Amino acid sequence: MTDQKIRWGIIGPGSIAKAFQGGVAGSKHGVLAAIATRDPNKPNLATDFPGARIVHGYDALLADPEIDAVYIAVPHTGHAEWAIKAAQAGKHVLVEKPLALSSHEMDAVFHAHRKAGTFAGEAFMYRLHPQTAKLGELIRSGAIGEVRMIQSSFGFSMGIFQPQHRLFASALAGGGILDVGGYPVSMARFIAGQAVGKPFADPVKVAGTAKLNAEGTDDWAAAVLTFENGIVAQVSCAVMANLDNVLRIHGSEGRIEVPDFWFAGGDRTKGLGRIDIIKKGQTETISVGEERHVYSFEVDAAAEAIFAKRNELAAPGMSWADSLGNARVLDAWRKDAGIEYSVEKASVRVNTLDNRKLGPNQGLIPKRSIPGLGKQASAVALGFEDFRSFASGAIMLDAFWEKGGNIFDTAFVYGAGYTETLFGQWHTNRGTREGSVLIGKGAHSPLVYPDVIAKQLTQSLDRLQTDYVDVYFMHRDNLEVPVGEFVDAMDAEVQKGRIRGPFGGSNWTKERFDEAVAYAERTGKTKPMALSNNFALSEMLEPIWPGCVTSSTDEWKQWLTDRQVTNFSWSSQGRGFFTDRAGRDKTDNEELVRCWYNDKNFARRDRAIELANQLGHSPIHIALAFVLAQPFPSIPLIGPRTLGELDDSLRAFDIKLTPEQVKWLDNG
Repeated sequence: MTDQKIRWGIIGPGSIAKAFQGGVAGSKHGVLAAIATRDPNKPNLATDFPGARIVHGYDALLADPEIDAVYIAVPHTGHAEWAIKAAQAGKHVLVEKPLALSSHEMDAVFHAHRKAGTFAGEAFMYRLHPQTAKLGELIRSGAIGEVRMIQSSFGFSMGIFQPQHRLFASALAGGGILDVGGYPVSMARFIAGQAVGKPFADPVKVAGTAKLNAEGTDDWAAAVLTFENGIVAQVSCAVMANLDNVLRIHGSEGRIEVPDFWFAGGDRTKGLGRIDIIKKGQTETISVGEERHVYSFEVDAAAEAIFAKRNELAAPGMSWADSLGNARVLDAWRKDAGIEYSVEKASVRVNTLDNRKLGPNQGLIPKRSIPGLGKQASAVALGFEDFRSFASGAIMLDAFWEKGGNIFDTAFVYGAGYTETLFGQWHTNRGTREGSVLIGKGAHSPLVYPDVIAKQLTQSLDRLQTDYVDVYFMHRDNLEVPVGEFVDAMDAEVQKGRIRGPFGGSNWTKERFDEAVAYAERTGKTKPMALSNNFALSEMLEPIWPGCVTSSTDEWKQWLTDRQVTNFSWSSQGRGFFTDRAGRDKTDNEELVRCWYNDKNFARRDRAIELANQLGHSPIHIALAFVLAQPFPSIPLIGPRTLGELDDSLRAFDIKLTPEQVKWLDNG
């Protein structure tokens, strides 16, 4: 092992930072170089952090060339912000748990460090203590037989409710679930994973509850985690109740008990690591006998990862996937308990996740003209139906905007109206409405009638906090209603100024669209100019959902080209058909098999793979580039769930397919 030292800086000089300082001092590969504070006159800094330079301000520490890695010990609400800023400054980070307030925030942190090529780890220090490795060894060896149940708790009592204290205040993401609930959850997931020979396991079901205080944060809480292999874990936490704080692992042949596992049975300086194995009334006590500072192990584990140029901790430390899985459990627990921190709400979260004003609508996504639209629009549109909170959705909306994207796809039925609400909060909060191209949709089956259009649009505009949409689609068609009645209803909204750009149908046939255009021309009404049908390099063989229409056939392509109708293409990348999820020998995904599997589509997939290999891209990039390169106005809808997926999709803009390549991909 190298004798090189990692030069650490600490952001936030609180009690946990002092414990970490002790770990650095007791480590093999770390040295504390500096401590950053917003108050350099704070008493005892020199004695609490001996030998460290006192740096005024967190930004100054990140700019310091003498610092290799940063330990972030500010309150929870600053973890993601400063971890992202550290990545932008090229610094490695170890972030005190929880690494972020949610799995969405955490993913954004990891995305920033993935791009920067830097290390980021979540500081669950107990995971690196030798006690945890010994526990894993005992479980894997069958010391108590088959693991069946896990009980784990971490709870203490503050005595009295203190609404401004970080452990209670909603503005500081207080409560037990985030502060200490992650410990029993992470341990339960570790044990469940060890039982099947994996570093961790994620539960298939989470059911949580909590007692909330006047701040809306949890005083005490409990959850049940159910794992695929049948293991059930009961976890609990508290900031207003002294729990027994014992880990119990129940097996078919006995049980294991570990007191205060997060400090290895000790305190912030030393834990000997006591493990009791109880079988047939007899107790065998094992101690790893570790004398080192309990925080020293995570310091060295981080250093070893940095030396090896790894982005993440090695097991049993928390890898990125491990931390994300843990955060998703805490997200579900909070949701069941009804906890949304005030700092996560639209009225408060007026800046980006790294706490700056939203940047300009410029980036690698090009702009283009769309017939009937009076403003420039991005070459792709963003669908964001999967997001269910402002804090999570704003991360994706901000990123798409700053990459040059300005078309946003909403619908009356998406998320039972929440997608519209989210966009309304976002554009009002960020001041982006006039620069945005907003797609609205209504009249989804079974309510596909002319009078529904105005009624639903009124509700949509209220949720969207605007008085118009830029593009409007009927979400489905009803062939029992004369098409002219639908044209009349949409034209009426154009005349009211509530639709200010092209309108048309989503999942309409070309015959029905032609009939609608003919009616409008005959009666002097505004004619439909756009569609939102499925279109991709792979042809949808059967509707994914009832009433869906594909425009990927040869007849459809010719029709769109002849009429120059704009198509906003959903499932433009074949819903995974061009990824490793699909293949001639992979038949476990019912939707892929039913909707996309035939010889013609597989031949297209083969050609996409061949061209991708030639160009140094992935087949999914080729598939999106194909939709972008059509001889008619073609706007793909993309629905990334993470920033990594967004960046990956946008790699399609590196590819400029020729007309000959488009034809070859399609028909060989």
